[in-house]
Amino acid sequence: MLGCKWVFKTKTDASGNIERYKARLVAKGFTQRQGIDYTETFLPVSSKDSLRVVMALVAHYNLELHQMDVKTAFLNGELVEDIYMMQPPGFVEKGKEHMVCKLRKSIYGLKQASRQWYLKFDEIISDFGFVENKMDECIYLKVSGSKFIILVLYVDDILLASSDMTLLKDTKDMLSHSFEMKDLGDASYVLGLEIIRDRSRSFLELSQKAYIERVLKRFNMQKCSSGEVPIGKGDKFSKEQCPRNELEKKSMQDKPYASLVGSLMYAQDRTWFLLWEF
Repeated sequence: MLGCKWVFKTKTDASGNIERYKARLVAKGFTQRQGIDYTETFLPVSSKDSLRVVMALVAHYNLELHQMDVKTAFLNGELVEDIYMMQPPGFVEKGKEHMVCKLRKSIYGLKQASRQWYLKFDEIISDFGFVENKMDECIYLKVSGSKFIILVLYVDDILLASSDMTLLKDTKDMLSHSFEMKDLGDASYVLGLEIIRDRSRSFLELSQKAYIERVLKRFNMQKCSSGEVPIGKGDKFSKEQCPRNELEKKSMQDKPYASLVGSLMYAQDRTWFLLWEF
């Protein structure tokens, strides 16, 4: 039997402003046993290279680019295992404290939650005529005569790039009928990237400004000078560059090396190519 807990999170927009507060009940999946409570856990996601190609096509062919968000996506997955969970904190029914919940569908925190959601989504979208890309399992394409639509899935974020508004609307209606969706209209902020577009010039730009500002604030470097790269090519490090006295150690306490480098690498990994203009 699994325990559970509440997780609270603050969602922000492209500018870093608070958009909404979320409360989510999650299972303590770390107590699950492989082969008994779960089998497969893998969830494929679209690669950055595939998304880069899609964005280039959007700019070059002046496609409609819309975004949708699946509300509580993992709750759509259907379980094949028998899993029991304790009653949620704050919602224990009086007189029935000894009873537990049998999960009929997936819930956040379960090891197989993401996998079951993907399988459910793939089944629904395939029935509607979409064909999954063989090289990238989360890129789907549907062709109707001379019209086409591309669907990009990244966990619970969906990008729709279409050459026809009617095909786009039909796809949105299907998704909204199958899942609880939030239609965000023209894509402007996805996966932490702000999308800036000028269709009259076939111009599309991606910006990580909000993420970079959060990293600078985290490491107390808001007033630092800008540069092309953090270090020069060929630079070598040695122990002599480590803090050698208490003053130097104190000045480096708010700049943990591993976290700082990891944050820079994350930003670099997503900076695929931030500008298209044809």
